[in-house]
Amino acid sequence: MNLSQHPIYAVVPAAGIGKRMGSEIPKQYLKIEGQCIIEYALAPLLAHSSIEQVIVSLSDNDEWFNQLNVASHPKLTTVVGGHERADSVLNALQVLPENGFVMVHDAARPCLTPQDINQLIDNVSQDQGAILGSLVRDTMKRVGDDGHIKSTVSRELLYHALTPQIFVTTQLKTILKEALKQGVNVTDEASAMEWHGIRIKMIEGRSDNIKVTRPEDLQLAQLYLQEQRRHAQHNKKIGK
Repeated sequence: MNLSQHPIYAVVPAAGIGKRMGSEIPKQYLKIEGQCIIEYALAPLLAHSSIEQVIVSLSDNDEWFNQLNVASHPKLTTVVGGHERADSVLNALQVLPENGFVMVHDAARPCLTPQDINQLIDNVSQDQGAILGSLVRDTMKRVGDDGHIKSTVSRELLYHALTPQIFVTTQLKTILKEALKQGVNVTDEASAMEWHGIRIKMIEGRSDNIKVTRPEDLQLAQLYLQEQRRHAQHNKKIGK
């Protein structure tokens, strides 16, 4: 892909409250070693040389984001989000130029690496989107409404969908609008694009790119971030 002809933008929907965390503040503002989860999530996007602008969708009563150091970053813009994730993404897309590609990343995924961003950029095209995923490792069970197991699901070629997910900006905007209009259950950007028949490349990303959803995820994310830092420091010492 010729980056000079196809600029790349990033959108981070951050208007949710994360009820499953059971915290008094939205989960993206919980801290790991003194820094908010959303700051970790934004850092690799803002630092990446190929990403021209990052749009963050915030709740209209958000009182935390502007207190963060990252809020004044020259590549960052905020908009008011919506009731659902898809609404927040769509609101952010409205302020982006029509050309290029857009990468959507969860505000509660603090362990994204530059290498995974590069993989997405290398695999997106005008006729193909791309998302990060991790292969399912455990035996999968389908359960009925009564709480009992109905069947075992084959895990062959079964992936956990991660973020970022990257698509042509105009396509994502148009298809999200149409999907919402028709009442499609948009669980992530890829689900809307799949519904419309867009080809999407699954890129096997790092399994430590976790989403902080429950209280125990905070400690796990901390361990992953510490390991990433150790690995980066080691590579620096040996000149990689």
